[in-house]
This record gives sequence, C-alpha cells and structure tokens, in this order.
Amino acid sequence: MRVMLGACLILSLMILPTWEAPYAVLLGRLVFAGFVVLLAFGIFERWPARLPSWLARWALQVVAVAISVPLGVVAVYTLTTLGNQPPWWESGPHLIGVGMMTWLGLLLAPWLAISALLRQISGEAQRQALAFDLERSEFEREMLDARLQLLQAQVKPHFLFNTLANVRELVDSGSPQASAVLDSLIAYLRAAVPRLHDSAITLGQELELVRAYLEVMHMRMPDRLTFILHADEAALELECPAMTVLTLVENAVRHGIDPSEEGGRIEVRAQVAGGRCRVQVIDTGVGLGQNVDGPSTGLSNLRERLQLAFGSDAQLRLIAREPHGVCAEVEFPARGATA
Repeated sequence: MRVMLGACLILSLMILPTWEAPYAVLLGRLVFAGFVVLLAFGIFERWPARLPSWLARWALQVVAVAISVPLGVVAVYTLTTLGNQPPWWESGPHLIGVGMMTWLGLLLAPWLAISALLRQISGEAQRQALAFDLERSEFEREMLDARLQLLQAQVKPHFLFNTLANVRELVDSGSPQASAVLDSLIAYLRAAVPRLHDSAITLGQELELVRAYLEVMHMRMPDRLTFILHADEAALELECPAMTVLTLVENAVRHGIDPSEEGGRIEVRAQVAGGRCRVQVIDTGVGLGQNVDGPSTGLSNLRERLQLAFGSDAQLRLIAREPHGVCAEVEFPARGATA
C-alpha cells in the first residue's frame, strides 16, 4: 500500500508540468488506478488455485499488473468525466492525460510488481530458514534429552544393583546388621524412586539421597566408614543433574573405601562462588594408584551427562591426595532450579 501511494506521488510530479486541471484531480486519478493495479496483483496471487505447469504465478501477476494499468486509467477517467461533453475519448487534453498515465504506469508498475515479488520470495525464504533452524534446534534438544535419559537409565540400575548386592552379602554372612541395613535401604528407596525420572533436581535433594546412601553404607561397615556433609545454604536450591553427587560418592565407596583394609572417611562439600557451584567428594581410601579396576563406568556416564546438561561449562576432575585418597570435584554453573 505504501509503495503504491509513493509511486502515485512520483507519477503525479512527473505529469504535473503538463497538467492543466487541479493537482488533487491528478493525484486522485492516479491513486484510483493504483488501487486497481494493487487489486489485480492481489487477486492473481491466489487465483486460480492451480496453474498449468508452463505458467509461473509470478509471471501471471506481472502480466495482470500490466493489463490493469490501462484498464484502471480508462475506468477512472470514465468515472470522473461522466456527463462531460465531449466525452474524454474525444477530448484532446483528456486523451493526452490518459496516454501519459498509461505510458508511465506501464513503465513503473510491472517493475514495482517484480520488486514486491522478490521481497516476498526473500521474506518467505527467511521464514523457512528460521522455521528450519527452530525445528532443527527442537530436534537436537529432543536428541539430547533422549541421550540424557539413556545415560540416567544406565546409572540407576548400576547404583541399585550394587547396593542390593551389599545387602545380600550381609544376609549370606549372617550379619546382625542385615535387617537394619535393609530397613535403611527401604527408607532410601522410598525417597529416591519418585525422583528417578527427574533429569534435574536441586542440590539439596541430591544431598539428601547422598546422606541416605552413606547411612546404608555405614551400617554395612560401621567400623570402616565415617562421613560428613557440608553445603553452603545458597547451594541447596541450585539445579543439579540427578545422581551427580551420588555417583561420585558411590564411586568413592566402591573404589576407595571398600578396597582399603582400614576403611576411611568420606567428606562431601558444596560451595558457591563467582556464579559457579563446586562439589567435592573427598575420600581417604586407597587412592588412584591402588585402583586396579580401571575407569569407572559411572564416572564416564557422569561426564557425558554433565556435558549434555551444561556443555563445556562443566568440569569433572579426579585429584590424588596425600598420603592416600582421592578428591572428586565437579564444577558447573550456579543455576536456580526450575519449577
């Protein structure tokens, strides 16, 4: 619409030097003819619904615009000179005006139509590109979610089966601690199972599971395992991928404390500083050099889950401690958990 009005204004200024009637009449006639051209452009944009394979719609629109220019000029002159004698087709000045408008309109209107079509094509291409990018991003997000769910599905049976195996050992050995450990395990599962399908929980909820797990392990080997948990208040409400700290603690028990004849101590720390959350699981077990089982599957899965959740903005480090023991440290962005 704005382009059409601008084109009418330009044409009126081009015709004005030879125009004898009021300028308002000239501009009004041009605007009327312009509306006719615009109507033709819009009609053939959608009609007919199907075209022969040899006829492009853009070509049909350009031809329709070219044909509508003289039709619009003739129509406006006929309407604005009703009752005039002689009629406009017998009046020299009117014929000159019709010819001038038609000639200039045929020079300008098709090019404007082609320009509008090019803008439409460019806009449609941009919209399709944006839609494709959006669809691709959604597909990639779904793939990451599916991968994360798969990794978590691998971790949960690993943890549960290991814990149940510990209870079975107590039962087989006739330990009086078996019943108490089993009760603690049941209490743990009641708290943990409802959260197994959550991809992310708060760090506070994660530490609750860690405490329950360590209590089970302490009852299994009361003389060989002690533990302590400490977390900044600000860290408790932060988003944490499910089973992150629990994987580190279970790894410390399995590869650090269990192989040690003297047992050991596990300390869990969670701190927030500079927009980052750092969680450390420190054990006084046998250390990295004494671990002959090779890389932990749980730690490998944890690294991949952290990458899926935070990209390259999360790190997992294993640091040997003297005289023995390991500090497993995970660091990730401090984000508030979403409801």
